[in-house]
Amino acid sequence: MAVNEPVTRRDTDATESGRAARAWWDGYAADYQVEHGDFLGDADFVWGPEGLREREARLLGEVADRDVLEVGCGAAQCSRWLVGQGARAVAFDLSRGQLLEGRRINEATGVSVPLVQADAERLPFGDESFDLVCSAYGAVPFVSDSASVMSEVARVLRPGGRWVFSTTHPFRWCFRDDPGPNGLVVESSYFDRRAYVEQDGRGRATYVEHHRTVGDRVREIVGAGLVLNDIVEPEWPDGHDQAWEQWSPLRGRLMPGTVIFVTRKPDRLSD
Repeated sequence: MAVNEPVTRRDTDATESGRAARAWWDGYAADYQVEHGDFLGDADFVWGPEGLREREARLLGEVADRDVLEVGCGAAQCSRWLVGQGARAVAFDLSRGQLLEGRRINEATGVSVPLVQADAERLPFGDESFDLVCSAYGAVPFVSDSASVMSEVARVLRPGGRWVFSTTHPFRWCFRDDPGPNGLVVESSYFDRRAYVEQDGRGRATYVEHHRTVGDRVREIVGAGLVLNDIVEPEWPDGHDQAWEQWSPLRGRLMPGTVIFVTRKPDRLSD
């Protein structure tokens, strides 16, 4: 029997993607916090490895006295920051391991964010329940049908509300996954939409991440009935020398690593 390659590009369905995401983050959650917890903080809102923070960017607008949902929250650092700004935040993630880390940090900080285990493609919340929905590298790239995430967010968002999310910049998918000079080499087509898959010897996916082009994302957003207000591509700041896996000062000063989509749900009267 041939042994499957440990890393490949191939199509995956919702079941395989969901199973891999849950198992991966359950197993990695504690180590992830050890590796990246200092950078993320316990109650801070960081949009990506470039270090852009919501307190500076204000992409969500006014958050005080708003009902906010965090999608794919990890340990809910962003939601704790939102609570500190006067928001009523709820955070959810597919991974029980991540939510256990979130509970631990809740207890350590005394900031109690409600934590829910849920699938981003099937949100367990009522229509028009939130004023704002946000996600910093959560859920969107880990589901096979990200268009359904956009539709679900549009459903739970109140008219006039914002949906702002960050993810790996699609341009990065052309290049080798390497923070050094080898990571400046183009090896894949930007238009190859097959997922990046890590798998065991039997070909079972252990990690799945899905690629969509910028145009794909725009069509998902518009198809969900949302309005695209802005696309933010954070530049790598001077003095920031901390690498995060494939995100590094070398690559960050030459190409975008993160993209943030700023969208809103049309108001019933004005749009």
